[in-house]
Amino acid sequence: MIQRRFKQVDVFTAIPYQGNPVAVVLDGDGLTTEQMQAIARWTNLSETTFVCEPTTPEADYRLRIFCPGSELPFAGHPTIGTAHALLASGYVPRQPGVLVQECGVGLVRMRTGGDDISIALPRAHMRSVDASARSMVEQAIGAPLLETPVAVDLGIVWLTGQVASGELLRSLKPSMEGIAAAALQVGTNGITLFGLDGDTPEVRSFAPHEGTPEDPVCGSGNGAVAFYLRERRGPRDYRARQGRCIGRDGHIRITHADDTIWLGGQAVSCIEGSIIA
Repeated sequence: MIQRRFKQVDVFTAIPYQGNPVAVVLDGDGLTTEQMQAIARWTNLSETTFVCEPTTPEADYRLRIFCPGSELPFAGHPTIGTAHALLASGYVPRQPGVLVQECGVGLVRMRTGGDDISIALPRAHMRSVDASARSMVEQAIGAPLLETPVAVDLGIVWLTGQVASGELLRSLKPSMEGIAAAALQVGTNGITLFGLDGDTPEVRSFAPHEGTPEDPVCGSGNGAVAFYLRERRGPRDYRARQGRCIGRDGHIRITHADDTIWLGGQAVSCIEGSIIA
């Protein structure tokens, strides 16, 4: 066992302890999948990442992303948090202002500038679900959806639906058992809900059966909302908020450039040192 560089980064905030933390092991090479999973269980955060040598010359690095119970092909806040950790540790990208991450969904391109990092979201695959899924979600949250939710696959799959307003969304006290049952029925990792206050989405993401009852500030969940809104000609360029129901206040920026949706935000290091593994 050796000492490996470690950071814990708060994502979608410039204020420590207000965003969504991710644990980053900067020296992931040499660890087995089982060791990575054990470390992720130990940190007990929604995600823990491991930076490894890339397998393709186009990438700056290869990233493996673990929940406490499983590995993910992609996730938003771990991608931004890892990029922040690398840059704060002195890493120099191959191309100034650009990072290319290799992960389970392929190559993910990022733009960097100061503490702000934006991801070019992978192309989403969207599929309809039947009316019974809508009914299960509505029973679980105790409120109606504006229409039948949609499964949005960005590598992690969110059953995504809209309620009448952000204010209503913040007031909900969902049944985690009901949320898990609805997500499992349609084969998704969790449920992301949003409501609009004007053109500003308030977002909440739930994945109790994956070990995260409510994600503080969810990059992939916000990405799912952005694709949902684009399909329905909703707001395109905006700043969303998430986490206020659980004592956080994350800010997520969504912008469009041609056919690409960029998801971005700030990040700040809260812990740095090393782990033995």
